[in-house]
Amino acid sequence: MITRGGRLLLGAAGVAGVLLAAEAAGQAGLIDPGVLPYTSAVLAAAAGLAADGGFQAQVLATLGACAAGLLIAIAVAVPAGLLLGTVPVVERSVRPVVEFLRPIPSVSLIPLAMFVFPDSADAKTSLIVYTCCWPLLINTMYGLTEVDPLAKETLRSFGFGPLAVVLRVSLPSAAPFVATGVRISVGVTLIVAVSVELIAGGHGIGTFLLQAGGANRVDRVLAGTLWAGLLGLAANMLVTSAERRLFRWHHARTEVAA
Repeated sequence: MITRGGRLLLGAAGVAGVLLAAEAAGQAGLIDPGVLPYTSAVLAAAAGLAADGGFQAQVLATLGACAAGLLIAIAVAVPAGLLLGTVPVVERSVRPVVEFLRPIPSVSLIPLAMFVFPDSADAKTSLIVYTCCWPLLINTMYGLTEVDPLAKETLRSFGFGPLAVVLRVSLPSAAPFVATGVRISVGVTLIVAVSVELIAGGHGIGTFLLQAGGANRVDRVLAGTLWAGLLGLAANMLVTSAERRLFRWHHARTEVAA
């Protein structure tokens, strides 16, 4: 069985192999460097951006909007999921609206967000909230269906009310599913933020990419894209690691059940 360290080494080897193959293809003349720069040039540009104060400010603007939107989404979607998951009448009433809104791509709402929120930062945050709410809401509702009914009945038999049952049994049991919703949401925040910045402007990685493309600096466009990918990967790994540490008991139980 491959260990976690082994998986990381294999992944790093795969990335290194792709980069070397792309560099070799460029040096061999298979790729026009005027169209697609050498991998070494892109990596050098990415290293330069790491020390570029202007690029750092753009990254912080994007990450700040991602963090704010995610926190707002958690504050809205998790309580809403608890309500819908514990009150069947409300869930049946709201379900058609949820199923109608959930499939709408957030990118298609960028013009509407720009109209409602003239400030591009507000438009960006609002769309991040919209996008993140759905995985959080659905996972919270699904987690409530997995709560042990015997545990709830036991608490009720001791005289605890509905709110106490939700806070003491339902919410802790659904917490691993909520964490999964957070992990999924983290993966899409950067996509939405950069997409809005590419269209609405303002400050952020998307704006940097737009400016670099306008200056015909393909190496800087690819370098900025590389950093965006690395930031997304780092955020996902951080959240996944925290999820496994906090809910180790849940993962152990699901692995045994499998």
